[in-house]
This record gives sequence, structure tokens and C-alpha cells, in this order.
Amino acid sequence: MSDSSSVAPEELGEGIVDTNTQSGGEQQTFEEVKKDQGVLYLGIDLGTSRTSVTASNGVRETVASYVGYPKDVVSRKLLKRDVLFGSEALKNRLALDFYRPLEHGVLKSSDGDGREAEMNQKAAADLIGEIIRLAKPRKDELIYAVIGAPAQASINNKEAILDAAKKTVDSVMLCSEPFSVAYGLDMLDDVLVIDIGAGTTDLCRMHGTMPEDTDQITLTHAGDYVDQQLHDLLKASYPQAQFTIHMVKDIKERFASVGDFMDIVSVELPVDGKPTTFDITNEMREACRSIIPPIVEGLGKLIATFDPEFQDRLKERVLLAGGGSQIKGLDAAITQYMQEALGGGKVIRIEEPMYGGANGALKIAHDMPADYWEQLK
Repeated sequence: MSDSSSVAPEELGEGIVDTNTQSGGEQQTFEEVKKDQGVLYLGIDLGTSRTSVTASNGVRETVASYVGYPKDVVSRKLLKRDVLFGSEALKNRLALDFYRPLEHGVLKSSDGDGREAEMNQKAAADLIGEIIRLAKPRKDELIYAVIGAPAQASINNKEAILDAAKKTVDSVMLCSEPFSVAYGLDMLDDVLVIDIGAGTTDLCRMHGTMPEDTDQITLTHAGDYVDQQLHDLLKASYPQAQFTIHMVKDIKERFASVGDFMDIVSVELPVDGKPTTFDITNEMREACRSIIPPIVEGLGKLIATFDPEFQDRLKERVLLAGGGSQIKGLDAAITQYMQEALGGGKVIRIEEPMYGGANGALKIAHDMPADYWEQLK
């Protein structure tokens, strides 16, 4: 979160009124209703693979974190737009200068790598602008946003992300994605969060205070890593098959599982231009399981450096979130590996992996007092 994030949220008063302005139909104090007038609060999960928003007007949207700009006058004439987002950008990527702004969990600063970094910054700003547009703000509303980003980005590159967001919002705060997940579930004490994105897996230890750098570990063993592992395994097993990393990613998202007795994964891949059926069950299982050992090793480090009196409690309160949490059987597999490697553990998959971070970010936005937002402008 921003440097002033240590300010505690105001406690709710006694006067409660019914209102639809807060997500989930929660009740607000009279002061909060007044605070919310003319303000649209947004919780944004700025992810490596997908960017999601939950808004105080009830809107929830998600878009793949791809941005593309037509390469030349021909592609601009064909596409009839100056910028494309999400699956549309991916589909037309051969005609575009194509970007994933947080490809490795880090937004490059514009002073780091010349034009590439500058365009990456522009892509991030345009992506944030698009997700805000999808939230349907009124022209007369102020926009106050809390953005959850991969932990490594929020520590090392928060100024770049904040600068990108300030182009389209009136006030903005930043927090790590695992923190926003825990905050949204009111699980802020003695909890471990595993947030598996595409570029990074973020581990966060919560113990009743804002997490510090020492409470967070960022791993590159995440969705993109699984894609590459599956790609390499398929190349080794079926060298005659033709496929791209994007095809592998789509297959993984449809069939990902770690179970010993998972359903057979049968896919068609071209061989010399002819669709051919392949059984890739073993390769899928092995690729998906490849992220478990490093995740448990990271959890072990966070547990080992915690107060020994509370280590067992920490092991039994592990939240699994992010798009990667949708791999079938992953919660049970991590639990089993923790029991073998750490002598115990219990992993709970959150109910809404697509919006868990955005829901928590919106809750943070609502909980911050109005004068706090004014200070951030």
C-alpha cells in the first residue's frame, strides 16, 4: 500500500442504514453514506494474466492483461482501433505491437530500458484505463481506487504502477495481492496466503499488521512456468506435434489437474498440418505438480521465521488464491506435501479466485476515511 497506508480505517459508528452502494449488500454508517456520495470506489486486481475490477456500483469485470497497438497503417485500417485489449489483442497479436505489462510480475519503469519500458508503461496505463471504463463510472463521479498488484511489483515498482493509474483515477493506493485477498476475507491474523498468478506466485504471512517485506516471498513458479513445463514435456514426448506456447496455455486452462486419478486429457494437435489426437494426461499432471515443491519450500521459510508459539496455527490457516488456484486438486496436493515436508498443514481454496483480490481491494477502499483519500490526491 502507499506510504501513508499505516493510517487505520475509521471504526464504524452505531447508526446503521441500509444501502446498495457497498458490495455484498453490507450496511454503512450515515457518515459513510455521506462519504460515498459522488465517489466510485474501485478494487482492482492488476494481474500478470488477468486484470479484474469490483466496483461500489455493483459492476464486476475482468479482462486478460494483454494490450496491443497496430503495427502500421495496414493493421490500423484492418482493426479500426488504436489499441486492443484482452483476448482480442491476443487473437490479433501478429498485427500488433503486443504487451503484457506485468509479464514477470514487475512493471518496468520508463527510465530503465528505453522505448520498450516506455511502451510497457503506456500499456499498463491503458490497461488500467480500460478496466476503469468497464466499471462504468459516471462523468460526475470521483474515482478512488485500490490496486492489488504482485508483491514484487508493489515493493519494487509501486511508483511506476501508481503513475500509470493516476492518468485515469482521482486518488489511488497500492497493496499486494495476497494482502488484499486476506483483507477481503477478514483473515488478517496468523494466516498464510498463496496467490498464484501467471508470472508470479506470491506468498504472504499475515499476523495482525500490515505485511512487511520479510513477510512476503515472490516466486516465478506460477502459471507461465507451468505452461513452459508442459510445452517442454510435450516436445519431448511428441516431437512430431506442432503447437505454440499460447496453445499450451489454452490446453492447461481447460484441463489443469494434479490428481493421481485425474480424467484422461486428450487433445488434438497438428502433425504436418493434420489434426492428430494425443493423450497428454501424464504430462499435464507433471507440469501442474512442478509448482508444489517451491511453494511449500517458501511456506516453510515463512513459518520457520515466525514466532514458534504460533507456527502450528499458521500451518493450519493457508489460503489458496489467484487464477492458478483453479488447478484441480491443488489445495489437497499442497496440504499433503506440507504434511510430509513440514509436519502439518491445511490449505483452503478461496471461493472466488477471479475476484478475490479485487473484492479485498474494494473493501480496503471502503474502509479508508475520506480525508485519507484526499491526502493521496
